[in-house]
Amino acid sequence: MAELTFTKLNPESHLLLDQPLLRLPVELSRKNFKLAAVHVEHDKKHLLGALKVTANDSLSGKKTPSETLGSLDSMINRMKNLKRKMEGFHDEEKTTHRQARQRLEHLHSLYQVPSLADAKYDEWSRIRLNRLLADYLLRNGYSESARALAKEKGIEDLVDLDVFVQCHKVEESLRRGSIQECLAWCSENRELTRKTNNSLEFELRLQQFIELRRKGLLPEAQQHARKFISSTAEQRNPEVQRAAGLLAYSPGTKAEPYRSMYSKTRWDFLANLFLKTHHELFSLPARPLLHLALSAGLSALKTPSCHSIYASSSSNASSTTTTVCPICSTELNELARSLRHVQHNKSSVEQDPIVLPNGRVYGRGRLLEMSAKVGLEEGRVKDPTTSEIFDISQVRKVFIS
Repeated sequence: MAELTFTKLNPESHLLLDQPLLRLPVELSRKNFKLAAVHVEHDKKHLLGALKVTANDSLSGKKTPSETLGSLDSMINRMKNLKRKMEGFHDEEKTTHRQARQRLEHLHSLYQVPSLADAKYDEWSRIRLNRLLADYLLRNGYSESARALAKEKGIEDLVDLDVFVQCHKVEESLRRGSIQECLAWCSENRELTRKTNNSLEFELRLQQFIELRRKGLLPEAQQHARKFISSTAEQRNPEVQRAAGLLAYSPGTKAEPYRSMYSKTRWDFLANLFLKTHHELFSLPARPLLHLALSAGLSALKTPSCHSIYASSSSNASSTTTTVCPICSTELNELARSLRHVQHNKSSVEQDPIVLPNGRVYGRGRLLEMSAKVGLEEGRVKDPTTSEIFDISQVRKVFIS
């Protein structure tokens, strides 16, 4: 029964890490619908107005039949352009639905796995690992490697390739000192970011103002400020006041906060702000999913003794044991050092446990057998971890309550 409990699969706990897998298609579908609605509403307003004017002018004789036909042709062309846009939105919607379907099937397959010992669980876990690796590569700018991995493993619909590729292009443009790509992204997603009171577009306009001031173009800087910055004074009065003060300070100033505003490090600030805005907009975690999975796994395995000087034979030359703890291994020990260990509600102990004077607990039979193997005289025992030697009379029996 204990073995069955240990190997029983709990899909709900496994899927906690996979929430972004379903959230992103929903957010993309919502964005696609809102953009389509904006285009329809804009063209509808224009076409109804143009149709009304054309009809009135035709009835009143202000326009000749040929001019009326020309206006109707213009409206038909506009409607054809709208149709092409709607077809593009429809194609994107079909792609999003296909990805959502594939992801649902992938997650649902976990509910068909009876236990952790089943071969199907190993297969599902490998697919998840490949997804996490592709996500990590995409977040770090290795788009082609991520695409090749996704294609080789057949998980293109389970990986957000296009979203992260576009995100990385905008991020890199900001780090190079270019604003236009990010402004275009803000314009495209303005309907989605407006409700969140996000400061990204304001910071981009402020950076344009800073660059104009850096070049000494004061009239252009003032005009830009009146158009894009002054209008936000009610919501961002402190930032607007600092921007106004920048007109009185040259790029070489040592006075703060103007020195920081002129600093080239603001481009990194803008890039990080864009990433934060982008991930919040599409419900993506700020950290790579691989980091989250590693943190959870390492914390689950970590114990208070993992970073002790007696943790393994590698850290204690006189130790007679070899650790099988993955956290105590050379590869993971430093990686897990800053992580907290979890509280385990269940623990296992050896048969007939005894405690040595140094507080370490071992099974009596195994300890006596190991002490005899290293050549100790009868009545003496050796701690296999610290190599301390004690008299058997100092050993106390442990009673588990």
